[in-house]
Amino acid sequence: MKIYTKTGDFGTTALIGGKRVPKNHIRIEAYGTADELISNLAHLRDHDIKEEHKKTLFEILEDLMVVSSILASDCIDCYDNLPKLSEIRIVQIEAEIDRLSAALPELKYFVIPGGHVASSLCHVARTICRRTERIVLSLHEVDAVPKHIMVYINRLSDYLFVLARAILYDFQIDEIKWKPGLDK
Repeated sequence: MKIYTKTGDFGTTALIGGKRVPKNHIRIEAYGTADELISNLAHLRDHDIKEEHKKTLFEILEDLMVVSSILASDCIDCYDNLPKLSEIRIVQIEAEIDRLSAALPELKYFVIPGGHVASSLCHVARTICRRTERIVLSLHEVDAVPKHIMVYINRLSDYLFVLARAILYDFQIDEIKWKPGLDK
């Protein structure tokens, strides 16, 4: 199979199911942004972080590949032949958020991203995840997206925020507290 097909040279691409749409179609934006998130999470996973974090991130990468395939499909029977994202994955992400949060100091302030490259990458991925969520919501307004996909993406951004904090905690680095200069 060749990597290039030449069928997209003039601004269209095929969805799973065969329908051709413009490359700037909201569905392409949705799974393209999810792909950007996948790449950034892979970059984060390649850093020197705890193996338990790497394991969870790999599971999330697999989940996001499933999400991307669902977002890339546009036919009634497509879902039958695609991998599934179990709603139990949402519960598992929530459990991981709770587990990590239990070891962290109570959050009483806003934090400024930074302090360690891996923590900063979590924040980059979190913001891409939020953008993915906004685009998927826009897609859902014109063409239904399974609700648990939207919930999963929302919960994932929460996880990435907590993971950013946990990574700083793992490396014994203080969070950067935002102290607005109200007296300036």
